[in-house]
Amino acid sequence: MIIIQEVLISEDVVEEHFICNLDACKGACCWEGDFGAPLEAEEIEILEREYERIAPFLDEAGKEVMAAEGLYSYYKEEQDYGTPLLENGACTYLTYDENGIAKCGIEKAYEAGATDFKKPISCHLYPIRIERAAKTDYDLMNYDRWDICSAACALGDKHRVPVFQFVKEALIRKYGSAFFEELVAVAEALKQKN
Repeated sequence: MIIIQEVLISEDVVEEHFICNLDACKGACCWEGDFGAPLEAEEIEILEREYERIAPFLDEAGKEVMAAEGLYSYYKEEQDYGTPLLENGACTYLTYDENGIAKCGIEKAYEAGATDFKKPISCHLYPIRIERAAKTDYDLMNYDRWDICSAACALGDKHRVPVFQFVKEALIRKYGSAFFEELVAVAEALKQKN
């Protein structure tokens, strides 16, 4: 376990490899699973504030669910808030590009300049998952292995890209550049040790 700025980091985050391979998986993480993407409290406020700017970039099915059920859901099993789901299990913010690859409607709005909210940090960080440790008040950072990402693992292995490097932008967004630089230094030290 690695500790940086009150974040407990699994060594898998620096030792395992990963590069999303959307041509292979088509963005299945946006429609597979039992719960929506986890949302932080401030992200719920952002969605409420920015929804009208994001809505033009969403599919009708997702907008209909959100009109009926809200912009976010509470998942009792997870004891947390997340994005709502369509009946088929897909995220309500999911859209598809011309190649049938899943794309976040929030991110499409961001790329078009309609909002300054890129997407939920949990999506941006994937395959890293972060939980709050109740007893220590530290964040727990883990690499989330999922069979639908096997092509991403193979591509990451081929190019030798560690998980934390793949999500560099998201880690800096979440914790800042000083945190990321410390993580790079620790990863280098571990590599030399092994």
